[in-house]
This record gives sequence, structure tokens and C-alpha cells, in this order.
Amino acid sequence: MSSPKRRSRRNASAMRMVGALLAVHREAAGYTQRSLAERFVISEEAIASIEQGRRPLKMDLAVQLDELLCTNRTLETAVDNMPEVDLVPRWAEEYLDCEREAIAISWYESLLVPGLLQTEAYARAVFRSRVPVYDEDEIEQLVAARIDRRGVLHRRQPPTASFVIWEAALRDQLGGKGVYAEQLRHLREYAELPGLALQILPLGRTTHAGLQGPFILLETPEHQRLAYTETQRGSHLIADPDEVAILTQKYAMLRTQAPNAEETRDLLDRLLGDQ
Repeated sequence: MSSPKRRSRRNASAMRMVGALLAVHREAAGYTQRSLAERFVISEEAIASIEQGRRPLKMDLAVQLDELLCTNRTLETAVDNMPEVDLVPRWAEEYLDCEREAIAISWYESLLVPGLLQTEAYARAVFRSRVPVYDEDEIEQLVAARIDRRGVLHRRQPPTASFVIWEAALRDQLGGKGVYAEQLRHLREYAELPGLALQILPLGRTTHAGLQGPFILLETPEHQRLAYTETQRGSHLIADPDEVAILTQKYAMLRTQAPNAEETRDLLDRLLGDQ
């Protein structure tokens, strides 16, 4: 079996190949990156990133591009036959692509601190808890990718972000007391970010709308609403409006069951005072 770094390079090469195919067919059809982006109401930077192999071409866009450029399913076939991403499943890659551009993010988490709010040390502790274990190279790749994701909350125009975290996730001390205290301070700092609402759902409730597990809701710049869930053995990006509506209802109920953002800041201050 090849090493994680070698597998990662193969995947990066495949992304560049797909991007190069798109560039060739775009130019043959007489489009610039800007004019092609305008046809699909996406940014010119998104097209450039795909062509340079820095961002994966998603299947739905590949199908639309094949139709516009009259490429007889060339791009669709290339995307469908991309090597599997080893450390991040394909659905998770599509979710991460949507997360980078989302205009709204709503995240319920019951087992750990949401990825966008994790410190580097806490993220490392999370990945070191995985069974079977990752090797150190894999862990460092995953930690770097997770920390890079936090940039979405610091964009010039950041998404409207809401997080509901079950208190149980804050009672474990992954990585030890020092990592735990740093993570609490980080949460307290992020609780003050403009446009970000953080709520802690307390233990001891008699009703709980999130018993079926964590989930994330996204709204894209095109106002498409998506949901994302992860299980022990897979991940699911959900676009079906009925399914997304059910999770939206669950999230609305969770927000009513959790104390408001000001009370959550007070709780974090008390937890920090215990350190």
C-alpha cells in the first residue's frame, strides 16, 4: 500500500488533469474564465481554481459544463473516474467546497467541538483518538486542513454562522487539561465574532431535538439549501428539499432548547473559571 502523501499527490494530479481538460474545452468554445463563470453565476476565481487543480470539479457542474461546451460527457466521465480521496471522502470534499462559499452555516454538534471552532491542539487530539489510528503524517495533513477551514469565518463577508453544541462535548478533556482550557478560551473568543451565534445545550434536559446525532445546514450563494451528516462509516451530502427541511426544523427546535448566546458566554466564563 502506498503512503498517504503519495496517494494525496496522485489525487492532486488527477484534479489538475480535470482542470486542464476544462481549460482546453473552455478555450475551444470561445469562453474566458470570466464569461464562463458568469454563465453559471459563480466566481471567476472558482473557475480558475478548478482549472489549476486547487479545487475539485463537482459532478453537477461537470454535467452542466459538458452540455454547454458540447463535450459529450468528457468532464462528467473524468470526475466520475477520479481516484478516491483517501483522507477525505468524496461527499465530504463536496461539502467542504460548499462550506468555503456558504452564506449561512448552522451546525449542531453533540460529541465534540465543531471543526470550524477547533484549536490546532484540540483537532490533533481528535484525530489521534481515531480507531484504527492515523499515522503522524496523516494527522498533520488533517490538522492543517481543519485549521485552514476556519478562514471561512474570517472572510471579508463571512457567513452568518450559528453553532449549537451539547454540553457533553465540552465535558470531555480531549488532549488533556491544557488543551481543554485553550479550547474553552478559543470558544469564548469566537463567541464575540460578529455574525456568529454560539449556544451550549445544557445537560439534564427532559426533551432534546438532536438525539439522532450531529448535522450541518448550509446555504450557498445561489440560495440552495444543503445538509451534511457523518456516521461511523461514511458521510452524506443531502440536497433533497424535504430531508433538508426536516433537519432545519430540528435545528430551529434545538435553538429554542438551548440558552441564548449571552447565557452561553456566561457558561463559558464559569467553565474557564474552574480551570
